[in-house]
Amino acid sequence: MKPLQILLANAAQSDKKIALSEGTDPRVIEAAIMARRQKVARIVLVGDAAVIGARLAAAGGDTLDGIEIHDPTDTPLAGRMAEAYLERRKHKGATPESAAEAVRNPHVFAALLVNLGLADGTVGGAATATAEIVRTAIQMIGTAPDAKLVSSFFLMLFCKDHHETKGAHVFADAGLVIDPDSREMAEIACASAASLQQLVAETPRVAMLSFSTRGSASHEKVSKVVKATELVREMAPDMIVDGEIQFDAAFVPDVAKSKAADSALGGAANVFVFPNLESGNIAYKVAQRVGGAVAIGPILQGLAKPANDLSRGCSAEDILHIIAVTTAQAMHPA
Repeated sequence: MKPLQILLANAAQSDKKIALSEGTDPRVIEAAIMARRQKVARIVLVGDAAVIGARLAAAGGDTLDGIEIHDPTDTPLAGRMAEAYLERRKHKGATPESAAEAVRNPHVFAALLVNLGLADGTVGGAATATAEIVRTAIQMIGTAPDAKLVSSFFLMLFCKDHHETKGAHVFADAGLVIDPDSREMAEIACASAASLQQLVAETPRVAMLSFSTRGSASHEKVSKVVKATELVREMAPDMIVDGEIQFDAAFVPDVAKSKAADSALGGAANVFVFPNLESGNIAYKVAQRVGGAVAIGPILQGLAKPANDLSRGCSAEDILHIIAVTTAQAMHPA
C-alpha cells in the first residue's frame, strides 16, 4: 500500500474532529465532503453559516453526518471563546471588548476550538498567508512543553512509476523558518525525525544538507551545517544522521558510494534538513511540479496541539491530505 493510502486508512481508524477555519471556501467544502465520505475525520466548518450551508448543500454534502458549522459571529460559544482568548492574551493588554471582537475571526475561533478541546486540530491557509495561520496557532494553542522552536515540513510522497526511490520523505524547513542557525537547524532535524515516525512509522534517516559533502567546500554556510550535525548527535545519540552532505549523496546510493562511502545514510535518507527556507521551498516545489511528487504541507511541528497551514494554490485533494495528517498528529502526538 502506498504511503498516502496508509495515511488515509490510518486516519479513518480514528474519530478525530478537525476544524477548518476557511469554511466558506469551495475547495474546503469539497475537502470536508471527501473527508467525511472516507471517514478521515469529523469536520467543523468555520465561517458564515448561511454561505457554508448553501455551498455545502449545492455540493451534495448537507446530508452527511459528522460535519458541523460554526459561525464565529453568531454562536453560543462566544462568551467561552472570549474568556479563553482573554486568558491567552491578557499579558498583551487584551480586554473583554477586544477579546469579544477577536474571536469573531474564523482562524482565531478555530484555534480556540482546539485550545478548549472542542476539536482535535485545525487547518487553514487556503486563502490566508502562512504568517497569520502560524501566529494564530502559537498565540491560541501554544507550543509543546519541550519545543524550543515551531517549524514546518512538507511530507513528500514519491509514488509514481518513474520514481526510482519510492516512499515518504520529509523536507524541512520548507515553509516557515527563514534562516535557522545551527541550534535551530538541529531542533528542526530532531522534530522532523519525530514527525516522520509519527506519520508513517518509519525509522528516520536524517540528512543535514549543504552544497558541500564532507569538507568538499569551505564556507561559513557549510560550517553552520557541520555544527548543526554535531548538535543533533548530542541531542539524539541514537539517530541515524549525516552532514554536511549534498542531496545526491544522501539520496542516491551510487553517488553515496563515491562521495560519502562511510555515511550511515547509504544514500537512503528520508528526512532532508535544508540550511535555509530558500533552498527548502525551492526544492519541494521542484520535486512537486517537475518531479511529480505529492507534497503535503506545510505541516507545523512544535505546537501543543495540531494546527496546520495550506498553500494558497492548494486543491480540495491537497486539503484532504492535510486533514489526514492533522488527524494522525492528533492520534499520535510526537
